[in-house]
Amino acid sequence: MKVISFAKCLLAVVALGSIFSGVRAQIIGNRPLQTPWYVQSSAVVGNDGARISSPNNHVNLRQWYVTTVPHTVLATLVDDGVYRHIFWGRNLAKIPDSLFQVPWWYRTSFQVPALSPQQAVQLIFEGINYRANIWLNGQLIASADTLKGSFRTWTFDVRASVRPGKNILAVQVFPPGAGDLAIGFVDWNPEPPDHNMGIWRPVWLKITGPIRLSQPFVSSWIDTVSWDEAQLTASVQVTNTSHEPQQARIQLSIFPFNFTGGKPIHLVKTISLAPYQSQELEFTPEAFPALRIKHPHLWWTHDWGKPNLYLLKCKAEAGTSYWSDSVQIRFGIRSVTDYITVQGFRGYRLNGKPILIKGGGWTDPMLLNADSDYERAEIDYAVHLGLNAIRMEGFWGHDQHIYDLCDEKGILIMAGFSCQWEWKNLMHSPDDQYSAIITPEQNQIAAASWRDQVLWLRHHPSIFLWLYGSDKWPRPSLEQQYLDILHRFDTTRPYVQSAAEHTSVLTGPSCMKMRGPYDYVPPDYWYVDSTHGGAFGFNTETSPGPEIPMLSSLKKMIPADSLWPIGTAWLYHSARGQFYNLTYFDRAMEQRLGSPMNLRDYLRKAHFLGYEGERAMFEAFEVNRFRATGIIQWMYNAAWPKLWWQLFDYYLMPTSAFYGVKKACEPVHIAYNYGRKDVDLINNTLRPTSPLVADIQMVDLKGKTFYRRTVSLKPLSPQENRHLQVLDTISHTPQTYLLVLSVYNAQHEEISHNVYALSATPDLLDEAKSTWYVTPQSQYANLKALQDLPWVSLKVRSIWERRGNTTHVFVQVDNPTSQIAFMTYIDIQNATTHESIAPVFWKDNDITLLPGEKRIIEGWIYTKDLRGAKPEIAVSGWNVRDVMTP
Repeated sequence: MKVISFAKCLLAVVALGSIFSGVRAQIIGNRPLQTPWYVQSSAVVGNDGARISSPNNHVNLRQWYVTTVPHTVLATLVDDGVYRHIFWGRNLAKIPDSLFQVPWWYRTSFQVPALSPQQAVQLIFEGINYRANIWLNGQLIASADTLKGSFRTWTFDVRASVRPGKNILAVQVFPPGAGDLAIGFVDWNPEPPDHNMGIWRPVWLKITGPIRLSQPFVSSWIDTVSWDEAQLTASVQVTNTSHEPQQARIQLSIFPFNFTGGKPIHLVKTISLAPYQSQELEFTPEAFPALRIKHPHLWWTHDWGKPNLYLLKCKAEAGTSYWSDSVQIRFGIRSVTDYITVQGFRGYRLNGKPILIKGGGWTDPMLLNADSDYERAEIDYAVHLGLNAIRMEGFWGHDQHIYDLCDEKGILIMAGFSCQWEWKNLMHSPDDQYSAIITPEQNQIAAASWRDQVLWLRHHPSIFLWLYGSDKWPRPSLEQQYLDILHRFDTTRPYVQSAAEHTSVLTGPSCMKMRGPYDYVPPDYWYVDSTHGGAFGFNTETSPGPEIPMLSSLKKMIPADSLWPIGTAWLYHSARGQFYNLTYFDRAMEQRLGSPMNLRDYLRKAHFLGYEGERAMFEAFEVNRFRATGIIQWMYNAAWPKLWWQLFDYYLMPTSAFYGVKKACEPVHIAYNYGRKDVDLINNTLRPTSPLVADIQMVDLKGKTFYRRTVSLKPLSPQENRHLQVLDTISHTPQTYLLVLSVYNAQHEEISHNVYALSATPDLLDEAKSTWYVTPQSQYANLKALQDLPWVSLKVRSIWERRGNTTHVFVQVDNPTSQIAFMTYIDIQNATTHESIAPVFWKDNDITLLPGEKRIIEGWIYTKDLRGAKPEIAVSGWNVRDVMTP
């Protein structure tokens, strides 16, 4: 069962009794209507909402499917065993779309206590896809004629419809159709047959006194030079739900949440409200000097500091009689601003410091059914990789849990709308230069959705950018509505009208970049390309193409008889449209590494391409900071089992690309520059380094060092990138060789180690033939000698350690041979089933060991994922014989 968002759970408090003596006891609180719910097709139970929702009519719920909310229809059917193994082979395509072309019902019951005359009751729906009729106790309280839009939130006053005791709520959900602004997956993967119809975000029952609170928010200003002062402005919407004038006493308190130190702030304000009046109440530092904070605990990304959070509590009393309502949010004190580089690209500053955005494109699972552990692992991976951001093309998350995690763990979020709404082939309705949002109804739903999402999410410090366009940009009339909403509800962060290079008549050029590539390009592309997707500007989505999963994951998605040779079973799990193939990737493999002879050969070569491609992409952007201001790997995660665009797969198993990114993003990094053909030192932190020593080796494929140089270096400044001139004297190399780079700190501790397989024959680009998704090659590097590396046997030892709810291992890998052990891969497995354990967090992997070299690699897993079994270590590699050890 999905754990409800922390911020919402804080509200789900029931207070029995008044805080003032002699006053009638009241029930005040906000609770999720999460379980049990029942789901059934209208083709089975009909369309009579009055009957289905009537407490006086018997409904045979044994004919219905049991579920929880949030849950889509197809997710419910999968959970109830109607459809099994839907991602195996082509099973997804076998689910008939016709089942979901009629409305489906959601039905639940809830208890309401006896209420006083002045109490109010609300039903709150945070997300329904796509239209719905809502019935309560036989009464229609909302109609599908007006209740439409996947990203709308809905609040209904139902005091007149609820009754003491049992209440019946029934929601008739209609599927999205052509032209609807619904949830979509663009070309990343197939659409689910139900198109995610259903109640996909939480439903709440809120009971208050006559004074209701909503929309709490805290904005902050900080001194970005000294970081010694912050000024806060807090606001909350106060509503009189009664037919009588009310005096409301609002108490506001601010506390440290995840850190110690700092004095709590307590403020009080009293206002008078006419019947049914709503007013935004603001607490400013001018009126309340306590909101001027000395030495604030700032919110930082995890790689720069601590993501410090504060807690805002707001409480309303009706007159001097009783507690009427309360709301709470977490927030962070931080400053996010943007700037334009001299090259005309947009960059960002966090707390006054320019920051290179390094992230990946986020997607929810296809059935929108991730549990809290799954999402936590995904965000933990971002921290582990050294990334500082994710980009949400679409407001993902079936509640606020993802956003809460990013707040807690220091990951920035680009949040906004998806290009799903911008193209006629995705919307199945006309489009134009702006988008497929054309009709008055579409524009109304888009603007209302924007307002609802901004209000829903604006308190999260992790969100650093509102992005209200993707491939295109909104027409001026709609953009003006978006701007008015931001001016009214959130001026604390930047916004951009498009992730691509468009110019708005209202806001000017986007100064972002979306020029590809999305398919395979060689590692030097990111350094030498100066026109398309190379390392300059803010590249909002780009990738070297396919990232092939490990064999353990492939076996979960492709039938055994279709694993080799590669065929249509593989392609079904590719992306859509232009990317329903592996053509460029396979061609590069054949030309650079040699034709694969079998599945193991294909996978070792595919994993090498993924590792070196992703490492080079992130290294190039780091080396070119701040000429390069941002890089979003397309994509970060996976909505279903697939072959394209993922740093880890649907089963949370890291790909080789994962380890290439982790290597590139380490705090202090030594790298090969494919453009200069020399070495760079990179400081990714806000701290200066100690004096450093760099060790550079060139090694032939027989393991013999033919060049070595050691260089002593002055400390690197924060975020400094330093070019070394250490390879400029090399005139002749073998056709294929290894470049081995290490850097040591003042204590002679190795802080970065990096190995490159290079060729005397360079990769060359055919830029004249570039398209929006790929730049082809006119020449390929010759790395084919790698496939002739002799097989080696390694010595492996492991030491296990239990730490709380995690299990850690230190693996010593020893190469006692006179040969190179290339791309050595370490895996934690269940010793009983021999299945790989994921999520898994290795400090390094896909390592290369020179003759006689020994390395100790640390990793860890969540102990629960062993399911009571013992763990074991499995080691394999490019030319490494498989070995298993306890």
